[in-house]
Amino acid sequence: MARTIRRETPMTDDLRRQRRFMEEVELAIRAANREIIGTHIPAMTREAFVRLAVAVGKVRAGYLDAVLAMDWTDPNETALQDLRRKREMYEEARQGFEALRHCIEAGYVDIGDSHPATPANKGGPR
Repeated sequence: MARTIRRETPMTDDLRRQRRFMEEVELAIRAANREIIGTHIPAMTREAFVRLAVAVGKVRAGYLDAVLAMDWTDPNETALQDLRRKREMYEEARQGFEALRHCIEAGYVDIGDSHPATPANKGGPR
């Protein structure tokens, strides 16, 4: 049987180097983000994350209440400014929530213990 010799082409070598480069850069970025963000958010608990989600929901509800209450046939400038402020608050809250979600999914933030250690849930004496 004839043995096929596979020769690497410059393009294949370039692609392999590019992939390796990007993998190394991504690892370095992940490590930097984990170190930097981790100093500000040492551990995220389920309760804290849900509390933020609920707060975003409340801000969204306030914005939607204002949208529904608006007299769209003849809106006045004050009402429009208030609506704009509520929309901006909602958008900021939502973007902040999504940024935190990304940090959790990317592993930049540790997941903390949502339930404090007690003898009952640690297997210790009761």
